[in-house]
Amino acid sequence: MPFTLPSPLELWANGVTTLSIVLAARNSVHTWWTGIVGGLLFGWMCWQSQLYADVTLQAFFLVTSALGWWQWLHRPGTAHVTLRPITRTGWAPLTWMALLAAVVTAGYGALLHHHTQAFMPYLDAAVMSLSVVAQCLLMQRRLETWPVWLLVNSLSVPLFWQRGLHLTACLYALYWLNAWHGWWHWHRQWRAGLADVPKEARP
Repeated sequence: MPFTLPSPLELWANGVTTLSIVLAARNSVHTWWTGIVGGLLFGWMCWQSQLYADVTLQAFFLVTSALGWWQWLHRPGTAHVTLRPITRTGWAPLTWMALLAAVVTAGYGALLHHHTQAFMPYLDAAVMSLSVVAQCLLMQRRLETWPVWLLVNSLSVPLFWQRGLHLTACLYALYWLNAWHGWWHWHRQWRAGLADVPKEARP
């Protein structure tokens, strides 16, 4: 497919979303309000491109960004504002998340395929379901959010490129690199925080 120039909506949606993603990798709480603005713009862009699973995903992002904003500012077990620490997720919940994502991908992909004119419905549904998993982990400030975002970005590049959203596809390739940086940066901060915890209290 030949390269097409981005529309003003695509430029704004990607500009604000990119800012939010970079702030997430930097472990900045400002990722959330910029994510809300970016989600509104991105949802409208995906609606125009018949990427309906992504429209659903952006609606989910709007709600969870507000919740994530609150959760990051409140450490569990406290009533006052204090930053939530970075933590890890066990293999059992990760396995259940992966299985649930697979079921949602198959079910929602089939629904879009048979009842809408959605573009690449199963791939679109996979991006949606895995993004939900990654977002839930991000809300809890879990380190494992970043390998899931790596997978989301890997699937998103061909999806957006084939739909003619070439700027978006190129930016998702850069988000893939940003996810690696976020994983490295968060891991360093997690290790630094773990050093302050007594050995008998470590997970």
